[in-house]
Amino acid sequence: MILELDCGNSLIKWRVIRTTDLKSVCAGVADSDAALLDQLTGAEGLALRHCRMVSVRSEQETAALVERLHGAFSVAVRVAEPAEELVGVVNGYREYKRLGLDRWLALVAGYKLSGGASLVLDLGTAVTSDLVDASGRHLGGYICPGMPLMRSQLRTHTRRIRYDDIAAREAIQTLSPGRETAEAVERGCLLMLRGFVREQYLLARELLGGDCAVFLTGGDAELVRDELPHAQVLPDLVFIGLAFACPFE
Repeated sequence: MILELDCGNSLIKWRVIRTTDLKSVCAGVADSDAALLDQLTGAEGLALRHCRMVSVRSEQETAALVERLHGAFSVAVRVAEPAEELVGVVNGYREYKRLGLDRWLALVAGYKLSGGASLVLDLGTAVTSDLVDASGRHLGGYICPGMPLMRSQLRTHTRRIRYDDIAAREAIQTLSPGRETAEAVERGCLLMLRGFVREQYLLARELLGGDCAVFLTGGDAELVRDELPHAQVLPDLVFIGLAFACPFE
């Protein structure tokens, strides 16, 4: 079995896949290294042979987690590294090491899955957009606040905006004009998010052609799915790219 880890700044997304058919057998999200180890040790029937990881954390934090995983499961951990080129995809950043590794792996996965021009949108705390042309050249991309950041900034800097997460979820069941603060904020932020997605698709059609593939990933991908009904929603897109960066025989 292979343990795959996507270590963000606040959460660790993980899954375990079989080496035979690469099917996922279990998965989860942890908010700390200790919670991750608790979840893994509590999972029944795990027989880990390999581990690979993508991390946007500091080198020290990443090394500490690698050491804990090795101590707990006696597996060597392969950590994805920045690259100028990977499986036919050319990094488009002027300083290739400055492109976030999660973005890099997601756009590599999108290109390899489509076999051609692709637009990759990752909708999480922040929203990222990356464009890859038919030859595998990464044209660059965009970053903007996602729903959590927009919501947080309004709550932080506007005294009278106060509501809980339940109200937030209920507020976006429709996009009619809000008649209370939670509705007005959540629907306004969602409309901004959808507008960004629409503009990205129009830009992709202009730069990449009308037949470019579109991939949505990240926790809020479903919120914009109706804007791009032909897009593929793939929650594990980063893990697909991780397999190209850190293959096992």
